[in-house]
Amino acid sequence: MKNAQERRVRVLRLWCAVWLLASACQPDPPQLGSHAYERRSSDCGPGSRLGLAGIWDDERSATGMRYSVRTPANYDPRSAHPLLMVYAPAGLNRFGSESLTGLTTAATRAGFIVSYASHRRLSLDVIEDLGTIPGRIAEKWCVDPDRIFFTGHSDGGTVAVALAVLEHTRHLPAAIAPSAAGFTAQDLAAFACPAPLSVMVMHGAEDRHFPGYGQQLADWWATCNRCGKPAGPRRTDGCRSYPECAGGVRTLYCEGTGSHLEWPDLNPQLLAFFSGLGPYRP
Repeated sequence: MKNAQERRVRVLRLWCAVWLLASACQPDPPQLGSHAYERRSSDCGPGSRLGLAGIWDDERSATGMRYSVRTPANYDPRSAHPLLMVYAPAGLNRFGSESLTGLTTAATRAGFIVSYASHRRLSLDVIEDLGTIPGRIAEKWCVDPDRIFFTGHSDGGTVAVALAVLEHTRHLPAAIAPSAAGFTAQDLAAFACPAPLSVMVMHGAEDRHFPGYGQQLADWWATCNRCGKPAGPRRTDGCRSYPECAGGVRTLYCEGTGSHLEWPDLNPQLLAFFSGLGPYRP
């Protein structure tokens, strides 16, 4: 019964995202969470960042790429925050991607600044432009440069992977969690392994658009991260960890029951994965 209810929630999010794409109006404002800051630090000097707390929907890259920014409701401009960058699947704008993933409230409560970028047809230039957005956000809001994380679904997951393996952008993310990404082992063979990087690969067992891609992607990262082979069954959430990865990075493969159109029901695990990570130190 619980699995059926969760499936209905994911499908409802998909239809909400499609409605937002077709609608001429913007959605209702998302609910921001308040973060329980453990300390009041001065990672960013007073007045050094002009970005304010709240909901910002009309940010743009240098080429006009549109993205939204959400901060904790009680955003502290002096404290360096982790940044969660969410890239959209094909056909969805930033509002549709936010509705599909349902990350905003929990992520801001956990202390993340969250950004959603609208989709554009993918090319190398577009992917590299999407990679400039975290830097633009860090110019306005107080972002910890060692805790910049990428996720996204379908084309968005493909962007997250591409930015982590392309020579000019692989330094950008501290970790990635791609969902339903369009990379196979053959595609990845064209790239040299980056430095060890924590990765949480998410993929649906019923994905008929990219069947089996998730396992291939996870295995490639496990090889690059010099991990051992996973032992034992998957956890109840469908995740399985590759052990003993180089530099203490984490490599997970999480397989859900959904189709290609569904964002996985793994938001608590995704946020816990990113929250528990520090930068890789060789």
